[in-house]
Amino acid sequence: MPDQTIQRVKKSNPLANYFRQPKLYLKLPSHGEFYPNGVLDTSENEEYAVYAMTAKDELMFKTPDALMNGQATVEVIKSCIPAIKEPWLMPSIDLDACLIAIRIATYGEGMDINASCPNCNHLNEFEMNLLSYLDETSKFEYQSTLSVGPLTIHIRPYSYKEISKTAIKTLEQQKIFEVVNDPNISDEEKVERFGQSFVKLTELTVDVVAGCITKISTPDGDVEDQNLILEFIENSPSEVFNMVNDHIKDMKELMTLKAQDVECSQCKHKWSVTVTMDQTNFFGKGS
Repeated sequence: MPDQTIQRVKKSNPLANYFRQPKLYLKLPSHGEFYPNGVLDTSENEEYAVYAMTAKDELMFKTPDALMNGQATVEVIKSCIPAIKEPWLMPSIDLDACLIAIRIATYGEGMDINASCPNCNHLNEFEMNLLSYLDETSKFEYQSTLSVGPLTIHIRPYSYKEISKTAIKTLEQQKIFEVVNDPNISDEEKVERFGQSFVKLTELTVDVVAGCITKISTPDGDVEDQNLILEFIENSPSEVFNMVNDHIKDMKELMTLKAQDVECSQCKHKWSVTVTMDQTNFFGKGS
């Protein structure tokens, strides 16, 4: 007897033509490098579709807990840049460019900045063009090698997960410091807790930095084993660790929004205004 199973064909939503459409195409500062397999749906022309935020996405950025642990950022990137399958593992050098592209897709390329003049206290309103920032980041080239004596150290950027992990651990340590200042705790216990928290924070920093080293080339060959690399970092002079750590930070710093040069409309005083990527106000409508 022939199979009587009815093959159901998914009917397309008649409203599908009114769904979100890409508002712009983003060239990632990383050029698609440093993504683990399966994390990025790679584009041949290195351009990735960016969609405007939905109402759900906007609400995510108003949820304190989701902002604290980074989950809000992850969910919004998934929604608005679907080519990035697992934002936790994306290189941190792409993070600001992605968030700025999402803001442009949602609210437009201009962003209002309010700042009081340090000379006359007049409140000024300026408009920053975010599209020009994306144009600059598309030309970025990450320097992935660092020479230290006879060694060549191969370095990748922090992942977003590593950035978030470090931030959360730092907050935890700050809470311990608050306990240390508690007058109800003995001095001996304060010293012990402070020492423990300092050791934990130091270990975390060393582990994260060592994890960003993908390979060390020596005159005798290459070393890629992460356990051996960690052992090297733990037993090398402090200047080696500092060179690697500073290199990673410097590369990330090149991708952050730069301070904007402005002029007071009242007294013509010129100064620089720092622009932050704090989601609570950066993604506020009309900001």
